[in-house]
Amino acid sequence: MIKKETVYKIGCIGKAHGVKGEVSFMFDDDVFDRVDADYLVLELDGILVPFFMEEYRFRSDSTALVKFEDIDTQDRARELTNCDVYFPRQLADDDDEELSWTFLVGFDIVEAKTDKKVGVIASIDDSTANILFELEDGRLIPASEELITDIDKDKKTITINLPEGILDL
Repeated sequence: MIKKETVYKIGCIGKAHGVKGEVSFMFDDDVFDRVDADYLVLELDGILVPFFMEEYRFRSDSTALVKFEDIDTQDRARELTNCDVYFPRQLADDDDEELSWTFLVGFDIVEAKTDKKVGVIASIDDSTANILFELEDGRLIPASEELITDIDKDKKTITINLPEGILDL
């Protein structure tokens, strides 16, 4: 059984494309292409299920058409519409320069000066030029690379040198 903490969300399945089982896949992270993955993990009725890809092709820098094994009809493809798509953390890039913001969801934020846990990243707000970590308690923390002093993928922590008073907002 695949556990939620072993994967991270990279996108969502859109509508069926054509009659042979292809689906549109809107993604935030193209890690599946960078690491030459064989499968993606889809959430079906709250259960994480691996789906092996026969082929995919890019339509834009955020959309691909994907053909999964054993999904051979438009009706079967429609069953996947609106499913969240996840990627296994262990297959993700080992190169810290290539880490995506979405990979960091679920990581603990640790304040560099006090070494205290600030919170857990629930989501990433990248709707503006200033990317923010949204914590589980609703607080927003700037995700500026200049403030991040360390990322420990094994411990799932990000150490940040937070500006004075930011936690009081």
